[in-house]
Amino acid sequence: MAMPTAAEPSATAATTSPPMPGPDMTPLSLTSLPLDGKLLFNYELSWIEFNRRVLEEAQDRRRPLLERVKFLAIFATNLDEFFMIRVSGLKQQLESDTPILSPDGLTPNEQLAAISEKLRPLLIEQMACWREELVPELERAGIHILPYDRLSPAARAQVDDYFYHKIFPVLTPLSVDPSHPFPYISNLSLNLAVQVAPRDGDGEEEDRPRFARVKVPPVVPRLLPVAGPGHQFVLLEQVIAANLGALFPEMDILACHPFRTTRDADIEIEEDEAADLLKTIQEKLRQRRFGDCVRLEVDTTMPPTMVNFLRESLGLEESDVYTIDGPLALANMMALYKLDYPLLKDRPFTPTVPAALDAEESIFDVVRRHDVLLHQPYESFSPVVDFIRAAATDPKVLAIKQTLYRTSGDSPIVQALIEASEQGKQVAVVVELKARFDEENNITWARKMERAGVHVVYGLIGVKTHSKVALVVREEEGTIRRYVHLSTGNYNPTTAKIYTDLCLFTCNPDIGADATELFNYLTGYSRRRNYRKLLVAPVNLRQRITQLIEREIEHHRNGRPARIMAKMNSLTDIEIIRALYQASQAGVPIDLNVRGICCLRPGIPGLSETIRVVSIVGRFLEHSRIFYFANGGSGQEEIFLGSADWMQRNLDRRIEVVFPVEDERIKHRLKNTILDVFFSDNQGARLLRSDGSYERVRPREGEPEIDAQRTFLGPQGLVAQAPGTPGAVG
Repeated sequence: MAMPTAAEPSATAATTSPPMPGPDMTPLSLTSLPLDGKLLFNYELSWIEFNRRVLEEAQDRRRPLLERVKFLAIFATNLDEFFMIRVSGLKQQLESDTPILSPDGLTPNEQLAAISEKLRPLLIEQMACWREELVPELERAGIHILPYDRLSPAARAQVDDYFYHKIFPVLTPLSVDPSHPFPYISNLSLNLAVQVAPRDGDGEEEDRPRFARVKVPPVVPRLLPVAGPGHQFVLLEQVIAANLGALFPEMDILACHPFRTTRDADIEIEEDEAADLLKTIQEKLRQRRFGDCVRLEVDTTMPPTMVNFLRESLGLEESDVYTIDGPLALANMMALYKLDYPLLKDRPFTPTVPAALDAEESIFDVVRRHDVLLHQPYESFSPVVDFIRAAATDPKVLAIKQTLYRTSGDSPIVQALIEASEQGKQVAVVVELKARFDEENNITWARKMERAGVHVVYGLIGVKTHSKVALVVREEEGTIRRYVHLSTGNYNPTTAKIYTDLCLFTCNPDIGADATELFNYLTGYSRRRNYRKLLVAPVNLRQRITQLIEREIEHHRNGRPARIMAKMNSLTDIEIIRALYQASQAGVPIDLNVRGICCLRPGIPGLSETIRVVSIVGRFLEHSRIFYFANGGSGQEEIFLGSADWMQRNLDRRIEVVFPVEDERIKHRLKNTILDVFFSDNQGARLLRSDGSYERVRPREGEPEIDAQRTFLGPQGLVAQAPGTPGAVG
């Protein structure tokens, strides 16, 4: 597919940038050139473009109806996390005496202004999609979200009875007056702002209208079922609003409007001062709920005087207020996805198990003969669980060592590790307590393993342990053999069903030795700087990736086949982007599949015209990382998989592992039946243009239609409902 022509730079780009190179200009020298706003996309704005692509999935009428609802809820959840982490971080930077410029040259204030400008139209689109498309289609499908005032008398009596018996006892109205300060509003809570006045007041000062806040209890379902045909619901906040008289007897309810706050939820830990990391994390989790407020959401009916009162009480600027034309907290609508409407969802599928692992022989016998690759969720995660379970019960296994970043609450892997320890095997687990928003879960099962005798290590000071590695040490015929599982994804059976990831089983001696050295580094005082096969951050990964890119440049200059193909979640690291620009200037073809944030600007003449960037947001979350280097061709191609994106945090501030694939059968599969399919997608893929926008990739005349995820699903990927069904894919 031809590269799009370069468009005008974004209006938010820095204005002091050097002129853009043209077709008749000498290519830019990047050795010392700062990569500013004309050469980079802003991190935050690129993230917003990613979430725009999520919203487009909700707007896509080809998708089943409840899948569209799911994507709209994901869009809202993503925004919540964006404000809790990214926007809160920019606001903290405002307190610095010296403005901190982003790599593309914007101040925190400029970025906050650009975020607001970009987001507000998207929120209008989000609510229009909900009101004008999804709600009517839900009604046609028999799923009704009814306003309280449209309920039948019988239905209204039902929900009012539910209010008095189930909701009223847990409500706590909080008044605001000289003796009652403005209450603390918890993060992401839904609330009602209420204005009341005495019913029989005589006009005295104490009879003037007063403000009160009522928190909508999160322990009660947001969508309350109502008796009637199909599935009928009413919003919890509307039921509370209709029954406020019970909370404020002898008072007139003058106004009632929903609002919602978002707070800073990032955790900053001075680990070198934390004698006990576990206790420090627990204390920080308690403090998280008291972070500074960064966003106020109100509905369109709230009068300006009430908006300003809330805003000033929360310490916010006018630009921090977002007015929503519809229900707040659309993330709660994910509850609709759990309804039993299979024809309104993607067709279920059954992951396969490779024939080699589906036989009677043990997984150790199979892996001893040859490496095994799994492509999840199309292939089952069960062999990974079976691998750890087999190691736990096998009398020949002496030790199991594993990293755990995120896992499910009832993880069979955690249970297998506990069983292995109880059977007397040496079990060491490196647990990352700082996995954002999973800290509490990780603490819970880390303590459970400790009580069972597992050696639990809480990572290294100053870095997160993000690598996905399991090492099994087995005694076989008087010798020691090491079996290793390496993955791009977490040891989480739940997310393994909805994330695309790749993992490798191997007993390659060099990789086994490297894995041993890695765990010595994680649990002890090893300072190894050289690994035989593995690329480990922050030790040698950045250097090696740069060398691989430079090698492709040399191959191209010497007339040998050269090409770079890479698939990842995000591309933001400045030095890697610089190296890719240099490779493009040298003429190396570069294909990048970047699901989320991409700060590299493709298609600029003289700089990045050989770089093509596509993004796929689909049924499954694209999470695998694949790196291909042609290396002169003639069977010399190198392919790596791993846990690391090309981001500074992954390369410099995390323990990451990227591993080579050396089995020729697996290399062929990765290149020809996985990567090539991703880069041939012309149904779900979007092409990044040089102005930062994305456009749908369309098949050329005569080209077959290719949807990568459906291709990997095979016949199982067909949509269940027939054309004409609301939300059906024709």
